[in-house]
Amino acid sequence: MRVLITGACGFLGSHLCDRFLREGYDVVGADNMITGHRDNIAHLAKEPRFEFAEIDVGMPVRRDGPLGGRFDGVLHFASLASPIDYLEHPIETLDAGSLGTRNMLELARANRARFFLASTSEVYGDPAEHPQRESYWGNVNPVGPRSCYDESKRFAEALTTAFHRVHDLDIRIVRIFNTYGPRMRPRDGRVVSNFIVQSLNGEPITIYGDGRQTRSFCFVDDEIDGIFRLYDRGDHGPTNIGNPGEYTVLDLANVIVELTGTKSQIVREPLPQDDPKVRRPDITRARAMLGWEPKVPLREGLARTIEYFRGLIGTERMGPRVRPAGRGAVGSVA
Repeated sequence: MRVLITGACGFLGSHLCDRFLREGYDVVGADNMITGHRDNIAHLAKEPRFEFAEIDVGMPVRRDGPLGGRFDGVLHFASLASPIDYLEHPIETLDAGSLGTRNMLELARANRARFFLASTSEVYGDPAEHPQRESYWGNVNPVGPRSCYDESKRFAEALTTAFHRVHDLDIRIVRIFNTYGPRMRPRDGRVVSNFIVQSLNGEPITIYGDGRQTRSFCFVDDEIDGIFRLYDRGDHGPTNIGNPGEYTVLDLANVIVELTGTKSQIVREPLPQDDPKVRRPDITRARAMLGWEPKVPLREGLARTIEYFRGLIGTERMGPRVRPAGRGAVGSVA
């Protein structure tokens, strides 16, 4: 069995390559490197069942190019998923969800392959329903600063479902909730990576708003396990994969302060526009259909993530200081 995984040099994409290889698949990873990093797949350089293609999924697929050959599955994880990135590259983000999804759907259709779409809890927007079930239609501002990401994923879900209805394409749609762990990109505007990097560097820990907004954090090993199970034995309906444990952003900051032993002080900045006040998945569907639920406790997962970031101290991957509140702050509590 041979699968294509787009976004292979990203956080989730690289872990997904590892999982499919462990399960015995041949894997082709694709990435345009706009936010991905080759370090995430460097350990696969000598793996004979892994190939890498540096391509932009927004461009038409040439069957005589690097994506030639037979695929049994196409997993579309290519997207600018962190707030700093999609605010700086809104058109590219919309392209990944529209043109990129269309091109990958056509590739799956040509191969009669299973198509797997990585969607997001952001399709629920600032939810009026809590926790969020897959049947909830969401509360999204279509012209707000986050809309380039939110609407690209909502459109991608609609397009994927249309291919299922019109062409009888075998599809899966996962709605991913906040995920963290090794290979996260430092200073990407997400709350876990921001807080850890700020703590390790002795910088002020920036909380936007009063810190009482809530999130649910799923360790990457659990998330990937849920995603693989959904690919392997799910159905065509959207499925939440995330941790239903709910924490305030202030709770998270306090745990990271304790685990890192930092002397960093917590500072507050204004809450960005359209930032969700609550976020928690209802995983009833995943439990019943996949027999899946997360296993790694928050403190254990954070400790493993902190260890990863400690290993990056002094390297170019740590990057500049976290930018202050403004354009890049929208996802700092996501």
